[in-house]
Amino acid sequence: MSHRHYSINAKDIPKMNSRLLSISLSKDEGDWKSVFHTHHFTEIFYVLNGNGNFRFRNDIQPIKTGDLVIIPPYLEHTEQSIPGMPPLEYYIIGLDGIAFQANGSTATAQIFCNFEQRMLIADLFAQIYYEVKAKQYGADMICQNLLEILILRIVRSQHVVPVPINSVRTTKECVQIKEYLDTNYAEHITLETLTSLTHMNKYYMAHSFTKFTGMSPIQYLNRRRLETACQLLRDTDFSVSDISSQTGFSSQSYFTQTFRKVYGITPIKYRQSHAEK
Repeated sequence: MSHRHYSINAKDIPKMNSRLLSISLSKDEGDWKSVFHTHHFTEIFYVLNGNGNFRFRNDIQPIKTGDLVIIPPYLEHTEQSIPGMPPLEYYIIGLDGIAFQANGSTATAQIFCNFEQRMLIADLFAQIYYEVKAKQYGADMICQNLLEILILRIVRSQHVVPVPINSVRTTKECVQIKEYLDTNYAEHITLETLTSLTHMNKYYMAHSFTKFTGMSPIQYLNRRRLETACQLLRDTDFSVSDISSQTGFSSQSYFTQTFRKVYGITPIKYRQSHAEK
């Protein structure tokens, strides 16, 4: 008789306050229009079969059978099959309470992964789907336990960290501020402008944005203005005064002072150096 015995080494794992909201199984049959949309909760998207693209406003990622996509709250996204290839068939789980961050990061982001043990992951989705659909005794508890197993599999293989959803709601406000600064950098913007935009306390807003981007809102705004100024200096013949005005600086002297502080040379020297190249 052969015998193998293994003991469990207990290890405390922080409780994940995740809650299953929904699960769906969909197949693209050519009758659904792909449109950008968002959710206030986290989604876990698993490709059961097919090929397609997962689209964000500024990014497109190819997806195939076995791929898993984690979409944080408030991130615009949509999925599309590829004409002439097997259409997408996929599970989507909606869960509240947590989102995911890459190790060492302070911002949630979409995460793509393809598991070696594909059938194990697909089976977890199938079991959750069956339990939710059948609605038998104990289904809620079974689904919750299966969800936690799935989350642990993701955490273990992808080196991500589950974070409370409250921090993600703060992230939504920071994303809103960042998008506003990226679009309106040429306008006169103050901290009061941003607090009226998000209805956050000014000091809490500034602290949260700094934690999210590594820069204060004003530092980020100046960097965005300087990046545009560099492009204009390289690619146009606008005067330094015009560029200063177009990028939102209060005066040419302040623009030159800020530019020199960041790049170590004046805007004119920057233009000359790129003209020579």
